[in-house]
Amino acid sequence: MNIVRIGLTFTIVTAAAVAQQPAAPAAQAMKLFTTSAEVTALIAKAKSERKGDAPIVTENILRMAPYNASLEYRGAVGPAAVHETEAEFFYVIDGSATMITGGKLTAEKRTNAANLTGTGIEGGQSRSISKGDFIVVPENTAHWFSKIDGTLVLMSLHVPRPVVPAAAK
Repeated sequence: MNIVRIGLTFTIVTAAAVAQQPAAPAAQAMKLFTTSAEVTALIAKAKSERKGDAPIVTENILRMAPYNASLEYRGAVGPAAVHETEAEFFYVIDGSATMITGGKLTAEKRTNAANLTGTGIEGGQSRSISKGDFIVVPENTAHWFSKIDGTLVLMSLHVPRPVVPAAAK
């Protein structure tokens, strides 16, 4: 019952966020439905496209600008991240891992105007995640898959959040 409630909450939050956005540009085709068979094919495609020990391969599941639900095929531990202006929703499609959220990035460097990466996280909360789990990572929160058991397949959705000036916090 809790999984149904969580899934329904996730759907409502996502729908509300999508409803508040302007229409997608004509140049970007929307993809509003993906079958489970298509997701299975995307997983196989990501697995075949993974080069060497690359930590992640992404494929597009759904698209409605400015949102993209992405499939993340993670075969190895990659960098930790902070998205300064976006929350990130995850659903574990398959596999298991250890995820750390919060704390501070180690060896932090800026990758672009709104994102930071690091080699890991100092502090934070560690939790085991597995198939069927939902995770929300608020903007400005460090997150990292510090251990991956075999492979981890996720659906991720970045949700733009307003930038709140430090004085208003």
